[in-house]
Amino acid sequence: MSTSTLKDIEALENYLLTGKQPEGEDFSNLKALTEKFSGNTFEAIMAACKCYSQQTAISFFLSGKDHRKPVKISYQTLAERIIQTANLLNSVGIQEHDTVAFALPNLPETHYVLWGAEAAAKVLAINPLLEARQIEELIRHSQAKAIVTLSPFPGTDICEKIESILPNLPEVKNIFHVDPAYHAGGFKGIAASAIQYQYRRRLPPLQGKKRIAYQSALKQQPSSHLNFKRSIHSDDTASLFCTGGTTGLPKIATHTHGNELANAKSIGLVAGDIMGPGKVILCGLPLFHVNAAIVTGLAAFINGCEVVLMTPQGYRGEDVFSNFWKIIEFYRVNSFSAVPTVYSTLLQQPVNQCDISSLQMALCGAAPMPVEVFNAFERITGVQIVEGYGLTEGTCASSLTPPHGVKKVGSIGLRLPLQEMRSAQLDEQGNFIRYSQANEIGNLLIHGNNVFNGYLNPEHNQGIWVEDAQGQRWFNTGDLGRQDEDGYFWLTGRKKELIVRGGHNIEPKLIEEVLCQHPSVAMAAAVGTPDAHAGEVPVAYVKLSEEAISPLIVKGHEVVMDDLAKALLEAITTYAKENITERAAIPRRIVLRAELPATAVGKIFKPALEMEEIRLCIQGIIDQLVRGTDMATASNQVKVEQDKVLGTIARVTTGGNSSLEGALTEQLAPYTFKYEIV
Repeated sequence: MSTSTLKDIEALENYLLTGKQPEGEDFSNLKALTEKFSGNTFEAIMAACKCYSQQTAISFFLSGKDHRKPVKISYQTLAERIIQTANLLNSVGIQEHDTVAFALPNLPETHYVLWGAEAAAKVLAINPLLEARQIEELIRHSQAKAIVTLSPFPGTDICEKIESILPNLPEVKNIFHVDPAYHAGGFKGIAASAIQYQYRRRLPPLQGKKRIAYQSALKQQPSSHLNFKRSIHSDDTASLFCTGGTTGLPKIATHTHGNELANAKSIGLVAGDIMGPGKVILCGLPLFHVNAAIVTGLAAFINGCEVVLMTPQGYRGEDVFSNFWKIIEFYRVNSFSAVPTVYSTLLQQPVNQCDISSLQMALCGAAPMPVEVFNAFERITGVQIVEGYGLTEGTCASSLTPPHGVKKVGSIGLRLPLQEMRSAQLDEQGNFIRYSQANEIGNLLIHGNNVFNGYLNPEHNQGIWVEDAQGQRWFNTGDLGRQDEDGYFWLTGRKKELIVRGGHNIEPKLIEEVLCQHPSVAMAAAVGTPDAHAGEVPVAYVKLSEEAISPLIVKGHEVVMDDLAKALLEAITTYAKENITERAAIPRRIVLRAELPATAVGKIFKPALEMEEIRLCIQGIIDQLVRGTDMATASNQVKVEQDKVLGTIARVTTGGNSSLEGALTEQLAPYTFKYEIV
């Protein structure tokens, strides 16, 4: 039985609830699958490790060219290292209500720490690419008492950033160092260990804190059992995951053991035979992100899969893309998850003679997938990309195109089993009015055991819940979407103000707060502008102060860019580059305005700016295409508007010029916004 349609999902759920099996169907294997995901994450993983003890749990290699020489870790070893990690944390005084933070790349040790810390306490996943002061704020906010990070080593700055903030973190008593050279073999490994040892010796002494060599200390702990007593309940907090990507200080979502197991269960049910004993799943996304932790971690382990941990940097690792199809062939990979930018890059890597027939599913999430990339990937590889949707607040995944069902390009698929997802009409205050009709755009709401209980900071929980007419509580995702007559969901826009650059979330507030500190800026609005590779990148519109605007020439709300205005723009741009802490958030362009579009109550109306960016993008492509040719531009019109079914869409008039229409279609293919050429 596969969950290929919404009726299949409903029938499965009814069987799990009542035990009544539809005539001609056999759900017994799926019921057995759901029983694996009970208790808490530690017990569930331990049960899987006992069942699949001699099978490979993790294959790890340091670079793409080293993929034929992996470190192999069995399920037996995985269980032992998780147990040892939990015991190690407990030995330094970590208790069940404490928090352990980790800032690590993708290493086998990252999995040991992630699941071992959940067994002993709570774990906070930190993006190691964040700036030191952002890491400091996350650790302070979570009240973490221990940090696990890399040992000092040339070419990495993670340890350096952690060391710089330790004096400001009195609660942190233990810093565990993971040696990145531990998995390097031969002379290279010996040399790397020696270098690492010398770097570690140079670290200054710490007052009231202790540095601990993680791998060495692990060997001193028992590996067969926990040497402390703890009863872990499903509603106990297991993990803290940040809702953002690489920028800003994100909100911290609290996940219970029950949340994580519920989501992993849903993923296992919909994946079916793609996720089971002996199946191979490639992990290229970072383990500080819920997709990697849950899909290519918890769900994979409980189902007995082999996880190919592809370099410490994942997809960004050395020689990964040039060897990608060889890696698929060598490990007989069955599935992997990636963001649209990865798929765009893979299209530049010829499959050649590589045998990739093992590949059953390529999953895409985090950002919209351009239709042309979707089609080109299938044409080149023979594998369809399965699009999905999820968010940290829902633990990970909420909907997925059924792997064995109908593929609707551009849809985010059907809701996952044992979860609920609806489109609803809300009033201006976010209160429930009614559920949306078929193909009617509304606010996407989710409900289920996978949905978190709230953010770590109670202030962040204001306005995130919606109660329907029956009193059921839903989480408001902040996304706009519709559900068609077959139950498939379609994203049509966002209400929450996020810029998604290559699958990473950028908080506009981070940009706006910096710009507003400039003396010439009265207001600022950061929005995403279309980008052929990253999906969108940030731009900023600023309303100048009265003092700054008075000597400038203004036409309507636009500032005429004479020498004086150009000098002011350059000063504001330089200020932004120097004060915005994350490079990914630095605006590609800053636009000076005398006024910004506003709502009736005076709030900046960002949709108008977003639509203007789409229009400018298309118009810029047209201008480039017709430059130096005899194609007339007078008849070319670009109008961006809100459609009741499709959401934001650009409608382009080419005046019947077939040559321009063909060239424009080709140029617009990599972009994710909707458009029509009329």
